[in-house]
Parts: sequence; structure tokens; C-alpha cells
Amino acid sequence: MLLITNIKKLVQVETQPRVWVAGKDMATLHCIDNAYLLIKDNLIADFGEMQNVPQVDEKTQIIDADGRMVFPSFCDSHTHLVYAGSREIEYMDKIRGLSYEEIARRGGGILNSVKLLHNTSENDLYQQTLTRANEIIALGTGAVEIKSGYGLSVEDELKMLRVARRLKENTPLTIRATFLGAHAVPEEYKGRQTEYVDLIINEMIPQIAAEELADYIDIFCENGFFTVEDTERILMAGLKYGILGKVHANQLSRSGGIQAGVKYGAISVDHIDFTGEEEIKLLLNSDTMPTLLPGSNFFLSQTYPPARAIIDAGLPLALASNYNPGSSPSGDMKFILSLACIQMRMLPEEAINAATINSAYAMGLNETHGSIACGKVANVFITKPVSTYEFLPYAYTSKLIDTIILNGKVVE
Repeated sequence: MLLITNIKKLVQVETQPRVWVAGKDMATLHCIDNAYLLIKDNLIADFGEMQNVPQVDEKTQIIDADGRMVFPSFCDSHTHLVYAGSREIEYMDKIRGLSYEEIARRGGGILNSVKLLHNTSENDLYQQTLTRANEIIALGTGAVEIKSGYGLSVEDELKMLRVARRLKENTPLTIRATFLGAHAVPEEYKGRQTEYVDLIINEMIPQIAAEELADYIDIFCENGFFTVEDTERILMAGLKYGILGKVHANQLSRSGGIQAGVKYGAISVDHIDFTGEEEIKLLLNSDTMPTLLPGSNFFLSQTYPPARAIIDAGLPLALASNYNPGSSPSGDMKFILSLACIQMRMLPEEAINAATINSAYAMGLNETHGSIACGKVANVFITKPVSTYEFLPYAYTSKLIDTIILNGKVVE
């Protein structure tokens, strides 16, 4: 057992675990001052005020938080953590004024990462990704979704998903894997997009399902990438194998991706920079989690999605890092909190809810992750001395995590 005592503030506690937090409720963050947290068999066993701290035997590991705070680990529900190399040259192109679409048309963007990944062995790819996995652990993330999508061939998509599985087996992270074969159209299929979608449906999905490599299927539904028809075909094919969908939706335009995602029961629609009343109304009548990725808006100097309109309409909202080499080369969820507050006018309470409970839902982990609740996986971190929980998004470059506990064990 592990007992954490003298916690200044135990953040995000639940006596009755919720599926998600929505609308005005997102502005409330349940906490206990001067608290303890008891962990047993890798799960949260008990918590409460210090005056009620339980007696434990001499075998119990005790950590005196000494006035520091304890948070549930971040749940990062949208990343492209498995990739080869980097794309800082394209970063310079962006500085010179080229758009995301212009860089892609010149052979950069996603297709650049495809070439790099094809020429990288599975073991080298694993070692590169392991470094990033350890990085996000140190930054407070305990659960992460990892997409494929830099393979765009049967062999290389499988390679990416096998790397994600190795990470799941060899790190303390809770990992959900997503097949994103529909990330871009490969060069050899230019002008034959329907044939590539056929390849995804008839060859990739059956092999991935047979090896149980993916928890979800995703599609980049956007002008110049995949159409609504493509998206619906792929989502339907995934459902035939019992694999739920996600959608990269409305990042560059009102592409219809939100509508397609809701129609086929996608667990989340992500980016959604272009979201209006029609899309909000559809989401209100669905179980699909709207997920914002402000790291991309920051890096690409794009307009931020309408977080306030989404929350004020009564919807839940999740936040994720979109860690990838081209449009968001960072997995720092604390910085994502800062962007949410500074750029999208979200309250700190709303941002923390979005990066824990709601992002856990966005990858199907809401019953086990995302809050301090009895029976949930003991993924938490202890801060350095801070005055309030608002200090986390306020101090946007400060390293404020002192101790990390994943699956009930101290890992850093």
C-alpha cells in the first residue's frame, strides 16, 4: 500500500464518478483541503481529510506531501507519438509565410513523415517513441492515445501500431491505439483516392482487427484530404469489426466531419476549429466528445476553436496535445491548460476538467481514469509547492511536478 499524507489540496475528487463534465458544471472542480490519499493494489482505495487518515501497517509506503497538491494524471486523448525524425525545416517554411496546405502540396507535411517512417526500422522507431513516452510521463501524463497515420501502407501502418503495443507492454502509461490510415493520400494513389480507401477497408482494417492492434479508427475528414463519403465508408467498415471511430474534423474548414462522426457514433471529433450552431446542436444530441487541440493552433498561428460557445451551449469539452512532428511538436499538457485559458478564455477549472475526466472519456477510459475516485487506477502526480491550482496554467513554463505515481507505483 501507499499512503500520501498532508496534501494541501487533493484535486478532482469524486465520490460518485461521472461519465463526463459538461456546460456550467465544467467551472466546478471538486477538491479536499488538508487531505490524504490511500492506494492499494494499484488502485485508489480511500481519500479524505487528514483528521480521518486511516491507520496503516509498517509495510505501507508513506509519502508526506508536506503541503503540496495532488492531481490526477493528465489524459492526453489525441497524439501522433509514433513518428520518425522531425520536421523543423517545415517550421522554417511556416516562418517564411507558407501555409499548412502549401507545405503539403510541395511534398512536405504528412507525406514527409511517411517517407521518414518507411525508411526507419521498427526497433529504431520504438526507441524514438520510447523517448517521447518518457517525456510525457515526466510532464504529468498517465494515459495517452497514440495514432498511426505516417505509414499509409499495410506494412508501415502495422509497424506503427506494433510500436504502440510495445510501448503499452513496456511503459507504465495506459495506452489506447488508433488506426489512422486515412491521414493523407499516398503519392502513388494520387488521382486514385477511392482505390486507397478501398485498400484501407479491404486490407488494412481486417489485418489490424485480426491482430487486435487498434482500439479506434480515425479519418482526416478535410478538404484536400478525405471526403465525408470516404469518412463514412471507413467508419462503417470499422464498426463491422467492433472498432469505434474518431474523426479529425473541421480543422481547416467546415468539412462535414462533425456530422459524419456523430452519425456513426464516433467517441470524439477532434480539432473542430470551424464549429457553428449546426454542429453544436448535433453534438448536444450525441455521445461524441468535442476535443480541442490548441497546441496546433498555437504552432500554426491559426484561429482557435470556439471553446466558450461549446461550453456555454451545455456541451462537455476535452483537451489534448496533438503531439506530432508537423503541427504540434509538444506533449506538455500543462502548456495545453495555459493555451486553453489564455487563448480560448477557459477557466482553469474548465481546462483541468477537460484534460482529465473529459479526455479520459474521449479514449474510453472514464471508468478507470481522469479523477480521484475509489476503484480508479492510481495515476496521480504531486506538485512542487504551489499557492493554488490556478498556478498551473498561470505559470506556463514552470516545471511544477515533483513526484509521479502511475499504476500505484512511484515512477519519478
